[in-house]
Amino acid sequence: IANDALVDLPAPANISAWWNFGSLLGLCLAAQLITGLFLAMHYTADITMAFSSVAHICRDVNFGWLIRNMHANGASFFFICLYLHIGRGLYYGSYLYKETWNIGVVLFLLVMMTAFVGYVLP
Repeated sequence: IANDALVDLPAPANISAWWNFGSLLGLCLAAQLITGLFLAMHYTADITMAFSSVAHICRDVNFGWLIRNMHANGASFFFICLYLHIGRGLYYGSYLYKETWNIGVVLFLLVMMTAFVGYVLP
């Protein structure tokens, strides 16, 4: 079973490293969700306590500084992978598959809206 799934798996001849960015997007999204949940456990959204809770996360929570930086830099890495994924789709003509492309455009717009909400937070 492993031989059929890993070694003898049929793949197109033009496959290259450019096709990895969809999987990297999923990995980045999972990392963003996990780090965001850990940050949400310690973050206080009150206007008088927001800055103090971020300082608490960075100073007092074990590896809180690392989780916060992973979350902040992970968002940038997510968008780098997203734009490279879109660029690969444009280069290889993936826009010819209308339904798949339209779903991608809707997902892109949802990601942009979600990112706006995330960037507004401190």
